[in-house]
Amino acid sequence: MYWYKLKLTYNATLLGGILLLSGLQACRPDKTQSNGKLKYFDIAGYFKADTARLTKLNPQVDKTVTHNGVTENKTVQIANWGQEFNLFILSDINRPAWKNSYSILNTDSLIIYRAKTPDLRTTEVMIKKDGDKVKWIVIFNHTKNLLYETREKLSYFPDSVYQIEKSQQVRLMGKNLYRIKGVLKH
Repeated sequence: MYWYKLKLTYNATLLGGILLLSGLQACRPDKTQSNGKLKYFDIAGYFKADTARLTKLNPQVDKTVTHNGVTENKTVQIANWGQEFNLFILSDINRPAWKNSYSILNTDSLIIYRAKTPDLRTTEVMIKKDGDKVKWIVIFNHTKNLLYETREKLSYFPDSVYQIEKSQQVRLMGKNLYRIKGVLKH
């Protein structure tokens, strides 16, 4: 009987593993809605395209980093624009689970997406356009849990300036304020 129980345990473990793997496959994030179109502005796609463009241009950047009032400024060339714009890319709101999670205010030149619930990380996205050309993008993110609270304001003016402002309150460690500003030189 011992071998039978062992075989039964092995089969249950194998079946559980298969179900877990198939469940993970089913939970894979799919960015497109059922009709193949994105419901909101494609933030990730926009910044990935600009990453490729800026990598090719390779401009010098006057970069200022401030942490809790201590400022450092350097002129640099960004080797990895994808990493530089990572917080912008991670703020993409086109996820099937969020397809009805944002209210949309759309005028001729301004699009505003606002989270309908406070538990979403990206709380607001504002995009100023001139025709099809993006003039600027401002994104607000907020995360709060038992250990910390983080607020971010991400601003991007194509071919000009990007800025990341971040405040983080960590329990038992205090508050940190960060600001990164990059001015593209032509």
